[in-house]
Amino acid sequence: MNLRISRALLDEIVQWAARDPDVEICGLLLGSGSDVEAIRPCANIADEPARRFEIDPAALFTAHKAARRGEAPAPIGHYHSHPSGSAEPSACDAQAAEPGSLWLIVAGQDVCAWIARPGGARHDMFDEVTILSGDGPSAP
Repeated sequence: MNLRISRALLDEIVQWAARDPDVEICGLLLGSGSDVEAIRPCANIADEPARRFEIDPAALFTAHKAARRGEAPAPIGHYHSHPSGSAEPSACDAQAAEPGSLWLIVAGQDVCAWIARPGGARHDMFDEVTILSGDGPSAP
């Protein structure tokens, strides 16, 4: 499996994480299948935002509603940063993972993509997927 996302969107996520290096930034990946067409930054409402992330449920609800109305692409996953860790899912990430969702994790300049699936190689819940980026979300 491959995650397709434009270089511009990837750069935007990495730059946002660099601007706020002490907390886990987070947001939604919007698109179709495994093609990311847009991102939506969201507030991290976790009790410990330096160590965990929780996307504001109102933002998720709004994104799903906009997709149903045909106003925006649908949520296909999310992204977040690990300020003091690697771009790999943590055990906490595995506990919160919804099977089938795509995860993009940023740690400094490192970016890795994952799909949540029971029995995965990482924490028995995640398998790494290849990131394809280019001029647009569908360009290899």
